[in-house]
Amino acid sequence: MNTPAHLPYGGIPTFARAPQVEPGGSWRADVAVLGVPYDIALGFRPGARFAPRALREASLRSVPPFTGLDGRTRLVGVTFADAGDVVLPSLEPELMQSRTTTAARSLRERCTLPVFLGGDHSVSFPLLRAFADVPDLHVVQLDAHLDFTDVRNDTRWSNSSPFRRAVEALPNLVHITTIGLRGLRFDPEAVGAARARGHTLIPMTDIQDGLAGAMQQLPRGQNVYISVDVDGLDPSVIPGTSSPEPDGFTYAQAMAVLVATARHNRVVGLDLVELAPNLDPTGRSELLCARLIMETVCEVFEAAGNG
Repeated sequence: MNTPAHLPYGGIPTFARAPQVEPGGSWRADVAVLGVPYDIALGFRPGARFAPRALREASLRSVPPFTGLDGRTRLVGVTFADAGDVVLPSLEPELMQSRTTTAARSLRERCTLPVFLGGDHSVSFPLLRAFADVPDLHVVQLDAHLDFTDVRNDTRWSNSSPFRRAVEALPNLVHITTIGLRGLRFDPEAVGAARARGHTLIPMTDIQDGLAGAMQQLPRGQNVYISVDVDGLDPSVIPGTSSPEPDGFTYAQAMAVLVATARHNRVVGLDLVELAPNLDPTGRSELLCARLIMETVCEVFEAAGNG
């Protein structure tokens, strides 16, 4: 007799009950997950260091393959692996960056789609360094904030600066599309620098009457790395984040952007950052974030003809 699967609250919480592996080794998988539990680069409320573990636990609610109301089954035969977390120092940002890039490179060598669980948004810089060999790389960034600041509070390594550091370090990173921008606090120098480089900046005010216009500004036919800052979603949807901004994406709007990105491009990597589960006692935030990751994975593999 087969042993029944654990209920969502039982067993060891690897992501989607994937086999646990080391970042190195001889394993191979279609999807591999790596946590980066780091949040000392935050400017406001901490807690994103707890997100990788919370996302793993929340992912046990939605373990593939999935069969929908229409009878269609998704992610049949798609293999998963969980490579654990980068072993990080507590107060050494440059060592964090080095170890994160090394681990992300190892992950890329062994899977088709690497999925990274942040951490604050500063981790996107060392993650992107692992994609230095991808030609004409584009980033699609769902975010309330631009995160293109040069220096904040006397540091170049904050969660306000990952994409500024990335374009400085990576000649292959040719374009960034940031969608969901809003709020009272923008760095004029950062906005000017992003526009001077030709980046696409899409504020939420452009989406109030619908997503059609914004969708036309997303890349097509490109190699795309997706970075989801959960504060891009409205705090009524995802309250568990350091710097919530009102009037953000609904879950359906965020998924529409991710679906369009996946269907019209080659997605080479995905990160989800700035989830602070300690700031949402209901647990809703991590459940919806885990669902968002899994739905995006479904779209990536369906677009590739292996759903």
